[in-house]
Amino acid sequence: MNDNVLDKLKTLAESAKYDVSCSSSGVGRGHKSGMVGSTSGWGICHSYTEDGRCISLLKIMLTNYCMYDCAYCINRRSNDIRRATFSVSELVELTMEFYRRNYIEGLFLSSGVVRSPDYTMERLVRVVKDLRQIHRYNGYIHLKSIPGASRELVDEAGLYADRMSVNIEIPNEGSLKQLAPEKDFQSVFLPMNYIRQGSLQSKEERKHSRYAPRYVPAGQSTQMIVGATPERDKDILSLSAQLYRDPSMKRVYYSGYVPVNTNDARLPAVVKPPLLRENRLYQADWLLRFYQFSVEEIVDDAYPDLDLEIDPKLSWALRHPEKFPVDVNTADYELLLRVPGLGVKSANLIVASRRFGTLSSWQLKKMGVVMKKAQYFLTCRELPMRTINELSPDRVRRILTKGDKTPMNTQYTLQFSDD
Repeated sequence: MNDNVLDKLKTLAESAKYDVSCSSSGVGRGHKSGMVGSTSGWGICHSYTEDGRCISLLKIMLTNYCMYDCAYCINRRSNDIRRATFSVSELVELTMEFYRRNYIEGLFLSSGVVRSPDYTMERLVRVVKDLRQIHRYNGYIHLKSIPGASRELVDEAGLYADRMSVNIEIPNEGSLKQLAPEKDFQSVFLPMNYIRQGSLQSKEERKHSRYAPRYVPAGQSTQMIVGATPERDKDILSLSAQLYRDPSMKRVYYSGYVPVNTNDARLPAVVKPPLLRENRLYQADWLLRFYQFSVEEIVDDAYPDLDLEIDPKLSWALRHPEKFPVDVNTADYELLLRVPGLGVKSANLIVASRRFGTLSSWQLKKMGVVMKKAQYFLTCRELPMRTINELSPDRVRRILTKGDKTPMNTQYTLQFSDD
């Protein structure tokens, strides 16, 4: 690798770090004779796996020059930063060299917009096409689609990429217009729609021929910036729920606003990114995708923002004590999913195991139930009856957040004396 390419690599890798929609899950591209790379190897599933193991993707930009002047972007046109651009051949060779040396397990490729969306998208397509067809690269590729690019280029890109993403960035079009006057929702949602239609068409074709080309087999993703504009969590999650109605949409990423441009009056004055809010949004997103919650159950007009002190599932349970306690030996699967401390895996194990006998507390612990939290919301043959209804939602909240150590019999004494 010559010094010129190394300097470009340092600059463009730094410019790419703020894009968090970098995922590699959902595809199994096995080894093929005569080709290089595979996505079925160790850990090609996430930037970070559930056990915390870091997965190595080459996360790089084709160029950090950009014709847009978005207030929140480090690469905006008016910023005086170091700029660089890879040629198509340089980026292809760089990817292959990194892969052969076992530095990376896949590629995440994005770009600033130069000349026009189609010009930039055409160069991105050339990179992934050369990797697949000339260098026979069979590993993972996540390609960032350019908003406003033509359908022909998006469709061609989908034949070579495992996953594609088009970032919404700001969850409200009015706020987007204020911070990025040259952008609009139509330029974002059109490529999303092209990817959705291409994915549906590919699935239909593969029903008739197993040799039909796969189109974006790992689906698409998007990203929203949190905290740069005044949208409430209800607005953000409502948009996410709408996006998830598209079967090709696999992930919505939430990025706490990082103040990279502090001299712009359109941006809020923040000291640090709202990372706790970002985390709560990911938890709420999980409830939408896997726990059969609706947006209205998580946030509503009375509670438009997520509780930063407790997770969204516990917050819902404390607001609905009438739903508890849940008997783990009789409750249906959907109700078990509502119990704080129970996950999808443990709920499935409970449903499967109770057919062979009554479950006890030690069995629930072996199934992975977080009894420290769940004990206030469920009952079984051995659990004491100190549930949310005996202790009150406020008391349970204090116990779980502040470690309230008030003896339980004191609470009972007060209740009995009041009666």
